[in-house]
Amino acid sequence: MSPDEYCQQKTVQSGSSFYYSFLFLPAERRRAITALYAFCREVDDTVDETSDSSVARIKLAWWRTEIANMYKGAPTHPVTKALAPHIAPYGLEEQHLQAIIDGMEMDLDQSRYLDYPGLQRYCWRVAGVVGILSASIFGHSNPQTLAYAEKLGLAFQLTNIIRDVGDDARKGRIYLPVNELQQFGVTAADILNFRHSEKFEALMQFQAERAQGVYDEAMALLPKEDRRAQRPGLMMSAIYRTLLGEIQRDGFHVLNQRISLTPLRKLWLAWKTYVRT
Repeated sequence: MSPDEYCQQKTVQSGSSFYYSFLFLPAERRRAITALYAFCREVDDTVDETSDSSVARIKLAWWRTEIANMYKGAPTHPVTKALAPHIAPYGLEEQHLQAIIDGMEMDLDQSRYLDYPGLQRYCWRVAGVVGILSASIFGHSNPQTLAYAEKLGLAFQLTNIIRDVGDDARKGRIYLPVNELQQFGVTAADILNFRHSEKFEALMQFQAERAQGVYDEAMALLPKEDRRAQRPGLMMSAIYRTLLGEIQRDGFHVLNQRISLTPLRKLWLAWKTYVRT
């Protein structure tokens, strides 16, 4: 199996919505974004699928070294071998890839966030920099496009947090800010014991409205001249905002189920966005 095939398999197996936006890219950019996404999956799985935190830290330290070696021209893992040829053409910076690992390590160090600014710092590492790297691969002529991509990454992560409240609680994690739980009268025990209530719905409506506002802020930042190049991000936005709307209409029953869109619907949303952009 070639490095590119390894990354393709990793991306398909993840079942991620991102895959549907990759399909519409030219071959070289598609290989680059698939390698980037495979890297994100590798380091994310290192934390989520390793029960011993000390082992997870060792694995993340290995990835830090592997990324550094990739920038020295000596990658050894299929993912870094696939990603290495795209570093120079798309201006991918090592500090951004290392920041993603920083974000994954945060999941080993803390399972609560006191307030939204604290949560934003986490989101920047696990999603904002991914947006910047992705926009660089998609192509842009205006530097402001990177600000749009960073903001869009935040919106995606906020949507993920809303969708995954129950799944995260099963891992002992609560990404909803502590001061906002207190504001709406929801306790950590309510989340960890999957107690749905009107107070929980009000809390989640607040989270959803904020996420929708971040999507609007991101769209306002996207320069007109880069809209076509950034179509993959716009496709993802269509998919994620539709998902967020479904969660809202369902009354935020996310504690005991994971709401998702069908593959066919994701593909339809991606195609519709492509032809309209």
